[in-house]
Amino acid sequence: MNQIKKRPVIIHWGISSFFGWGVYGLNLALNWSADSRIEPVTSFPLSHDQVVVDQLRRRALSGFFHASADLVARLEQQTDKQVSVNTPVLAGLGNEFTMSPGPKGIQLTGTPTLGVVFFELAQLSNEAKARAKSLPLIIAGSSWNENILRAHGITNVTTVIQGVDQTLFHPSPRQGVLADRFLVFSGGKLELRKGQDLVVAAFARFAKRHPEAVLVSAWHSPWPQLALTLNRSGKAAPIAVNDKGVIDQAGWIAANGIEPHQFIDLGSVPNAMMPPILREMDVGLFPNRSEGGTNLVAMECMASGVPTILSANTGHLDLIDGQNCYALESQSAVAGEGAGVGDVAGWGESSIEEIDEALEKAFKDRNDARRRGERGAAKLAGYTWSRTADQMKKIVSAYL
Repeated sequence: MNQIKKRPVIIHWGISSFFGWGVYGLNLALNWSADSRIEPVTSFPLSHDQVVVDQLRRRALSGFFHASADLVARLEQQTDKQVSVNTPVLAGLGNEFTMSPGPKGIQLTGTPTLGVVFFELAQLSNEAKARAKSLPLIIAGSSWNENILRAHGITNVTTVIQGVDQTLFHPSPRQGVLADRFLVFSGGKLELRKGQDLVVAAFARFAKRHPEAVLVSAWHSPWPQLALTLNRSGKAAPIAVNDKGVIDQAGWIAANGIEPHQFIDLGSVPNAMMPPILREMDVGLFPNRSEGGTNLVAMECMASGVPTILSANTGHLDLIDGQNCYALESQSAVAGEGAGVGDVAGWGESSIEEIDEALEKAFKDRNDARRRGERGAAKLAGYTWSRTADQMKKIVSAYL
């Protein structure tokens, strides 16, 4: 019997265990690594330090690493800045529907080029709309994204929700670390869009009533300029950069009246090491102003059975289902000028009072919190990376 030759599918964005896009690409590669029809390959340089997985997964990814290294080497030898390949390219798109250049600034196009997007601004420029319409298909990361595109007359769109690695993120017994404390988790890179100013302002109130409360942050980000956008809201004391150009998280916490013993900075944690940390949390807090996708960190929190507070806006709406979380229903408009990130019509501003009330509910009624956590985990059980990979394979297979 003749063996069917695999067709490469190029993932045109960076692969990593430390940020959302990277985790997405990594899980596509893992789920496609043993596929009989397609061979995942990335056009971006791969770093073993950035891909933190166990040895079995690393063995499964060996072909992906070799094929990707070969493609990157061939691209780096190109003298033209425009390179076309006779295979599908999944291109990660930014807010303006632009593609990031590959090695040495090469603009890569495939047969076809399919756009994958998690855009955060509801207002699309004429240039962005033209770019979106020029592609055969846009794969949106949330219903919110798809609805916006269709409202702008862009119909070449479908939605694929990102997944969660259920082998890692699932309800499981706690170790009991800091069992005498009430641990509030907040994750995502520091920026106005993620709403950590609202987290800090609300937690400061809550912490004064509950000295056992601890804010546990996973806010690590290599972009201090994004963190400074938090200062535009005026909802919390200003965040600052220290003399080394690094965001001073401890100083920010102190400036907002939170005691040092009530704050833990986790630093940079690879995705595979987050599950045992999340399972120790009493509640997760995500008052994000906008999510182009469904907020991977919040999904992993819910999948782990952690009672989760979610702003009822944008991509979060795909996660909220009855009493499976604490939904922040009070959503007001965000001032565009204050945001400093473009026209933010469509974003949602959560109420600090409602966040504080939700924290209090989770603290006082642990049985209700547990039930919400269980419902959240049940909801997220349907959102696996294998499901996402299967949906993406079905899409690309139509072009093979």
